Amino acid sequence: MKIRLASDLQPDSIVDGEGIRTVIWTQGCSHNCPGCHNPGTHDFKGGFEVSVKEVEKELSEFKGQQGITFSGGDPLFQVEACTEIAKYARKIGLNVWCYTGFTFEDLIKSEKNVQFLKNVDVLVDGKFIMAEHSLNLDFRGSRNQRIIDVPASLEKKEVVLIPK
Repeated sequence: MKIRLASDLQPDSIVDGEGIRTVIWTQGCSHNCPGCHNPGTHDFKGGFEVSVKEVEKELSEFKGQQGITFSGGDPLFQVEACTEIAKYARKIGLNVWCYTGFTFEDLIKSEKNVQFLKNVDVLVDGKFIMAEHSLNLDFRGSRNQRIIDVPASLEKKEVVLIPK
């Protein structure tokens, strides 16, 4: 299985979720949010393809990482590949964050997305909205975006927010 990435894996991030993380920048997004921080990741034919196994190998070689973060682009456009990587990350003891322009409520309508979410600890959901933009927010770009405790939300069948 392959995944299309926007760039090489980025270890040692401290801004894309809590702790020291490796960011997986996926390529491809059709949300086209005005003011997007990563417009170069929108083209579904941009970036490059790599095997999921190669991503997993790299993750196992990085030292001192506490988790991974899927960002992009929008990782949910490549949900099957991201699911495999998330499962592997958890298997080697890493927590998993994901940024998406979709809402949790929309994601849980698809079984493929639910299978992915079962391997995610924290979801930052919602499109970036320039009118809601603030530099004073932790781990998100606009006030409408939510930081969601995914395991608790799946269990309760309703969104459980993580206060930040």
